[in-house]
Amino acid sequence: MTLPAPIHTYFTAEAPQDGAMFSAAFAPDAVVHDEGAIHRGPAEIEAWWKAAKAKYRHRAEPLDMTKVGGKLLVRARVSGEFPGSPAVLSFTFGLAEGRIRDLRIG
Repeated sequence: MTLPAPIHTYFTAEAPQDGAMFSAAFAPDAVVHDEGAIHRGPAEIEAWWKAAKAKYRHRAEPLDMTKVGGKLLVRARVSGEFPGSPAVLSFTFGLAEGRIRDLRIG
């Protein structure tokens, strides 16, 4: 499966060393919805990502990708230090101009 470049970056970036590369994959007005919280803009999204990586020490392995309503839905096996690990989660990406504009994780 070939993921679009910003989605590939999302799944392969390593925290904290790839923080700049990770945040560059997001549009200036990007929004991420995860665990009932909303994170806006690349700097806030990078901070959320680094905190989540430190807390859960998780990895996500993409399993498949489908197009749904103009967005890309990637199902990934997520494993780490959290109850129920591993779990299959859905990552719904909205892309614009080669960057992630919105992401909903659930």
